[in-house]
Amino acid sequence: MTRHFFADTAVLTGRSLRHIARSLDTIITTAITPIAMMLLFVYVLGGAINTGTDSYVTYLLPGILIITIASGIAYTAYRLFLDLTSGIFDRFHSMPIARSSVLWAHVLTSLVANLISILVVVLVALAMGFRSGAGVLAWLAVGGILILFTLALTWMAVIPGLTAKSVDGASAFSYPLIFLPFISSAFVPTATMPGPVRWFAENQPVTSIVNAIRDRFAAQPVGADLWVALAWCVGILVVAYLFAMATYRRKLA
Repeated sequence: MTRHFFADTAVLTGRSLRHIARSLDTIITTAITPIAMMLLFVYVLGGAINTGTDSYVTYLLPGILIITIASGIAYTAYRLFLDLTSGIFDRFHSMPIARSSVLWAHVLTSLVANLISILVVVLVALAMGFRSGAGVLAWLAVGGILILFTLALTWMAVIPGLTAKSVDGASAFSYPLIFLPFISSAFVPTATMPGPVRWFAENQPVTSIVNAIRDRFAAQPVGADLWVALAWCVGILVVAYLFAMATYRRKLA
């Protein structure tokens, strides 16, 4: 049964990846918005923002990577909604395949597409002056955090992909997620914010995730932010997965 699931997931993931390969504009579009933000903040607004660091692009990059992922998962909900409304789901379910493999194929496709977008953003940041003294283990830790965060948000995207009434509704849920980094330590230190805003910024998941990535890039010792970030990512992932699977089972009922 397990072998059956993995084989079916691999085949369906290949199908989804081929669709992306034929329309690379989705990945390009996903990367363009974060890159445009990075250019705007570094070259237009960066001179007026005091972060206590010499390189604003180095300070900014972790938040831009979060926005890249939040932008990319909208396409997961979009592709899932199209498959659902086009009848392809019904066709898959009439075949002898593991039913959960249909969802996992979309999730893994989202992971691959977002990792490509993240790579593009990092390359642009390097061209803009981003530098890191992090070693291989620190970079692997950053990659692990980003993969967990991508999986968590992707499983969140599955829910509107299955329940939305329109294409716009399927992808619109990502807008608040794109906005959330602006009320965090992604662009400015939280110490500069007024009381209530500062409290929210310091206690929402993006701040701990951004701080953990920033510390890894700076080769800082492991601190509380890393464990808080992992707890947020794993917690969101588990809850989103359970809700998504429950929604999927109701759809099939």
